[in-house]
Formats: sequence, structure tokens, C-alpha cells
Amino acid sequence: MKNDDQFSDFKEHSVAEFFKKNRQMLGFSGKVRSLTTIVHEYVTNSLDAAEEAKILCDVTIKLEELDKETGHYKITAEDNGSGIPENLMGKALGQMLAGTKFHRYIQQRGQQGIGAAGVTMYSQITTGKTTKVTSGYRGKIIEAKLNIDFKTNKANVEILSKEEGDWHGLIIETEVKDVKYDKSVSGVYEYLKRTAIANPHTQITFIDPNNEVHIFPRSIEKIPPKPEEVKPHPLGMATNDLMDFAHRDVNKTLNQFFFETFSRMSNSKVKELRELLPHINFKKDPKKLEWSEADDIIRAFQKIKWIAPSVDGIYPIGEEQIRTSMINILEPEFLAVIERKPKIYRGGIPFIVEVGLGYGGNSGRNSSGDVSSSDVMRFGNRAPLLFDAGGCAINESVKSVDWKRYGLKSMKDAPITLMINISSVHIPYTGAGKQAIAMEQEIVDEVRFGIMEAARKMQAHIQSVVKTKERIHKKKAILRYIHQVSEDLSYLSNIASFEIENLLSKLIEEKYDTKKDEKELEEAMQNGGITNGEN
Repeated sequence: MKNDDQFSDFKEHSVAEFFKKNRQMLGFSGKVRSLTTIVHEYVTNSLDAAEEAKILCDVTIKLEELDKETGHYKITAEDNGSGIPENLMGKALGQMLAGTKFHRYIQQRGQQGIGAAGVTMYSQITTGKTTKVTSGYRGKIIEAKLNIDFKTNKANVEILSKEEGDWHGLIIETEVKDVKYDKSVSGVYEYLKRTAIANPHTQITFIDPNNEVHIFPRSIEKIPPKPEEVKPHPLGMATNDLMDFAHRDVNKTLNQFFFETFSRMSNSKVKELRELLPHINFKKDPKKLEWSEADDIIRAFQKIKWIAPSVDGIYPIGEEQIRTSMINILEPEFLAVIERKPKIYRGGIPFIVEVGLGYGGNSGRNSSGDVSSSDVMRFGNRAPLLFDAGGCAINESVKSVDWKRYGLKSMKDAPITLMINISSVHIPYTGAGKQAIAMEQEIVDEVRFGIMEAARKMQAHIQSVVKTKERIHKKKAILRYIHQVSEDLSYLSNIASFEIENLLSKLIEEKYDTKKDEKELEEAMQNGGITNGEN
């Protein structure tokens, strides 16, 4: 009887209750970080919605400080996207793990369907207030307020008004406490600046608590291509993944299942599989696939030569966009931009790594006009990652590079800015806060290779500049003594000193072409070092 008592208090809990108790898992830990997380969730949703609707996105973020002592702020986020239909408003903004993102193999900044609902939760538990929403969707403008029923993980939505109108977009107004605004590298301003760097097609307006307006203007008028939903690639699949796909498949045979489920799976590839696995009946129902058979199929996948994964579902920032952004902001002495070829990591998920390396100019973090350290700017699907750098695959890749091989005594103290973006249909974040990327070996390797490729170009530039400077300085040093040497030689040879000086000057000019050296140095410092992955 006593053993039964230990289960008397056994209860089920909703995911909303779980995150209410563990809000730090969503990024709500620390006053500055919490405020940046809120802005991050709203901005990424706005960008995703606008791009999917093929709209050039305009985002406005306004912060109002209501009470400094309690960290009480009102946050207004407005965009010109497609808006949200009335029947989905509650699920999109007030229900955990509901949305259009988690179940699809398609690149988006958000992934789990938690972000905006997480902000509604944080507002509710810190102020007790509802979140106000105005949505313009397909000719209807709806105002509502909502909160979350934590026990059921459902939204309570109260419609305030409905009217006809042409405006489309979304306005969210919410109040939170226990947050703080500052201009640190982890703050809202820096987050929005980095978002603008990685999304040059977007215009961002930021109204800070001092009512100062900061505009990050759109630099290109081209909407990124809409990513397409893709199928998983056979390489990188695990046995459990294959079993999950097979047991929920609607096809009648394994032959059809392979052809319909995976990318790069042609009839000839299915034939290769059959030849490698004669003991498996490819006419059987996929739902009847056994674990041992799935194990054999995974091993067979490794023996087949596959075409690279499709990147139809991925759109990186682009070399030209990265170059334009970094030149405009950093004015570097040297810049290399590398876009690696598509790769896959576990589960057959494709990804692309981009690296921008700026050296000199305004690169690195400056302190009182002097460069004090390098700067690593991390991005996942164009969204800045400002926190949890210590456990991120990007940072570990940077640290694994031997920078001395590339002409730097210490990367930490060098005037370098590294901009690294990983684009994928599914970024393997370490937590629901989406601020660090997991240590998937394939991702670590690709980031490292991209950095090393850019660093080799930087090394060639540094060596060229140093060599040219040495030639110029050597010539100047020799010219300082030419007059005295000419007079001494004149005394010994009875030849006029001006004749000797003219002769020596001519010999020095032939050996050290100052105009050519200075021109090469100027070009290298201004634009000669600006390169891309093809040069």
C-alpha cells in the first residue's frame, strides 16, 4: 500500500507550464538578455512572414520605459507583413509549439513555434497583463487581446474590433518587467544593427526609450528568393529517423517510400539499394519495416555515391550582400567573403556556411580609438546570435584555427571582424533560446574550413602590404644618407658630388620604384584586398 502512495500525486503538465517554470530556457535570464530576446522573437517572425509573402519588410520597434526601478517597459513591434488570420491569432501568439515551422524542411529564422508565445508568457508572468494585437490580413483589420491558459497551453483571445481595410501587417503591444535597455554588445541596438547587416533587404526603425529614432535603411530592393520545402537527404540519416519516416508513410511499398521521401533518390538509386540489400523485400509496406532492416539500409546509404543535397530550401545571405554590408560598416583594409558548398549533418539536413573576414579599418572591437580585440559576429539563418558564445560550434571553430600560420601573433588582439552565418532548413540550436549552435562535427568542420580559406587570403594580403612597406621604408632610409655619401666619394675620386648623387639616385630609383610601390600599397589598403571566394 505504501508503494502506491508515491504515485498519488502523479500529474500531467502542459508545455506552457513547463516553460513558465523554466523561462530561462527561452532566453529570459538577465535583464538585458530578456529584453533582447523579446525583440529577437518579434523581429524574426516579422522577417519570416514578409519573405514568405514576398514583401520587402519594414520593421519598427519602439521601447518605452514605464518604471526604471522595476524594469517595466512597453514594447511595440510593427511590420508590414501579411498579418495573421483571426482563427490562427491565438495559436500563433499564445500557444507553445504551434505554427508553420517545426514540421517542415524549410529555412526560416524561427523553428519551434515557441518564440512569440514565449513573449506573451513572459509578459503575463511579470506584469499580469494581456498582449494587444492588431492584424491586417486580406482586407480585414482585427484588434484583439490575448493571454495563455498555462494548464491547457491554449490562448484566451478577446476580439476588440473588426473592420474592413487595405492595410496589411501586424502590430503587437506588450508590457514586461524585470528587463533593462542599454547599448552594450548584448543589447537591443546591437541586435538590430547586426540584423540589418545580415538582411540588407529590410528597413528597421528603432525608437529607443529616450525617444531617439535610429534607422537602419534598406540597401537593396531585392526580396530574397522564397525557400522551398525540401526532402531529407539519405546521407546523414540515422536508423531511428528512417523508422520514424517509414512508420508514418502512406506509400504502399518501400520502393515508393524511398522515391517519394528522400531527395536525390532516383529509380537507379533505389535499384542500387535493392542490389545491396537482396534480403529485404522492397514491395513490403513501409510500416512493417523492422529495426534490423533499417540498420542495414542506413549502412547501404553510405556505400552509394550521392549527388549533393538540394539547396532549394536554403538561401544564404550571399557574397555580394555580405561584402556590401561589411564595407559600409567596417571600411576594412582587407575583406574576404567565402561561401562554402552545401553539406549535410545528421538526419540528412543540408546547410551552407558563409564567412566574411574583415581586417584593418574599423574591424574588431574598438576602445578609445584603439583596437582592443577581434570581433566574432555569429548568425543562424541571418539572425544574430549574441549570447551563449562559449558553447557554440561557431566559436569553437574559431578557437580551433592556428592563427599564427596566417601571420597573426594572436587572433584575440588582432583588428579582425569575423562574420559567420549558417543557413539551414533546421539549425541545431543548443536550447529553445536559439543563441548557440550545437557541436555537430560536420558544421564545426565547415565553419573551420571557411575561416581557414578566408585567412589564407588575408595572409597573402598582409605579406604583400608588409613587403611593400619595407621596400618604401628601406628606400627612405638610404636616401637620408645619399648626400653625405656623395660628398665623401667626391673627396676620394675628385668627381663632382652632384654627379655622384644623381648617379646614386638613378640606381636607387631603378631598384626601388617608389611610385609603383606607393600605388600598390594604396590599392591594397583601399580596395586591393577586397576579394571573394573566387579570387
